[in-house]
Amino acid sequence: MLAKRIIPCLDVNAGRVVKGINFVNLTDAGDPVESARFYEREGADEIVFLDITASVDNRSTMLDVVRRTAETIFLPLTVGGGIRTVDDMRRMLSNGADKVSLNTAAVRHPGLIVEGAKEFGVQCIVVAIDARRTTGAGSETKIGEAALVGEVGAPEEYEVYVNGGRTPTGLDAVGWAKYATSCGAGEILLTSIDKDGTNSGYDIDMLKKITSAVNVPVIASGGAGTLDHFYRAITDGNADAVLAASVFHFGKFKIRDVKNYLSEKGVSVRV
Repeated sequence: MLAKRIIPCLDVNAGRVVKGINFVNLTDAGDPVESARFYEREGADEIVFLDITASVDNRSTMLDVVRRTAETIFLPLTVGGGIRTVDDMRRMLSNGADKVSLNTAAVRHPGLIVEGAKEFGVQCIVVAIDARRTTGAGSETKIGEAALVGEVGAPEEYEVYVNGGRTPTGLDAVGWAKYATSCGAGEILLTSIDKDGTNSGYDIDMLKKITSAVNVPVIASGGAGTLDHFYRAITDGNADAVLAASVFHFGKFKIRDVKNYLSEKGVSVRV
């Protein structure tokens, strides 16, 4: 069995790590480069940086953060936020990222996944899916890509959101995950907007539906609050990796706490 990965996520806003609840109410959580160094010492398996504002003004800041981090740590580094073109991918990868994460741009232009996978290999392309449980039959598409709804399907239980979790797309999360992997996504980063920052546990139901629908690794994100939440995401949700932010940033758990707990429960982890 492949070892399950424990991944701290660093949401970066204007060069600082921040954390919120349900994607809003952001709190400063430190310097991203120092945080990455700390998590490497703690035993993290990877680091994820997400530029949550991704404005043109902040792009040079994010490139600098990635470059300085890659110079000082030896963990795989995934970077997402505002990556809209193959050239954007190339810049991030050339500055030290090992993978790039696509979200809004992938929904708007699925061909970007195809182009990125062809240029850099599927192992470099992560598609991040931010989704929430639907309250009805689903909304009309808001993204100007109505043809994609025909390929993916309207939301049944979980709807994909873009633009930092603010804009509903009218796309079914499971269908989008399947379509994205068919385009060349080598990994899915699945975040429950409903669970994000709540410490109430991962959305196991959504996670199970996605992991059973695709044949690439799935990273569970959104909601970790207890050690058992990590365990359930892996054993009940079949996640290949578990990602968390606030419980690590604010000292509730150490990476080692999670790994020791999982190992005692019989889950294979890198120690």
